[in-house]
Order: sequence, then structure tokens, then C-alpha cells
Amino acid sequence: MSRFVTKTHYLGLALLAGVLLLNAPLLNAAGKKTLTGTVSDVMCGAKHKMGDVSAAECTNKCVGMNSKYALVVGKTVYELEGKADDLKALAGQKVKLTGTVDGKKIQVESVSKA
Repeated sequence: MSRFVTKTHYLGLALLAGVLLLNAPLLNAAGKKTLTGTVSDVMCGAKHKMGDVSAAECTNKCVGMNSKYALVVGKTVYELEGKADDLKALAGQKVKLTGTVDGKKIQVESVSKA
């Protein structure tokens, strides 16, 4: 009987370890992080579509048309919430941003020129 209990105990621990390993990216997905990237908007991302204006003007015009500010880090575009006045002033520029990351959204705590 004790061998059965021991095997069951190890099997349970192995199963728990497997579940934790598979879900590790999800457990780490949300959290406070500092990222460096370019302030843009969700609609344009890394490539602005208004060819006759600067990246800053395009970003702020798109946000004026109900797009959201975004942070472009490499090929990843994060939707930003909060600090709209700071983001407006830094539109089109490379910034260092700290906030709570949840998937592809960031609740901005601070942002400054990089």
C-alpha cells in the first residue's frame, strides 16, 4: 500500500509541475515592466499612413480620430492607457515607458524621452 501512495504522490507532483510549466508564460504575462520603444497609435502601428505629415502629427491626428496611443517595440504594438498628455507630447519619439503590461496592453505609469 505504501508503494501505491508513493507512486501516486510522485505522479501528482509531476502533473502539478507540468501544469505550472505550461502556464508559466501566462503567470508572467501581467506585471510592471519598463520598455523602450516609439510612441505611435494602434491604427498605424510602426508604419504611418499619412505620408504628408510627421510621425508625431500622424499619431496625434489618428488619436483624435479615436485610435489609441501605442508603444511600438520591434514588431510588437502595445495599446497604451493613461498619461495621454505625456504621450501626446512624445508622439513619434523613442521613449522609455514603465507600466503594467497585460498581454498587448499597458497601463502607463511613467514615460520619458529615451
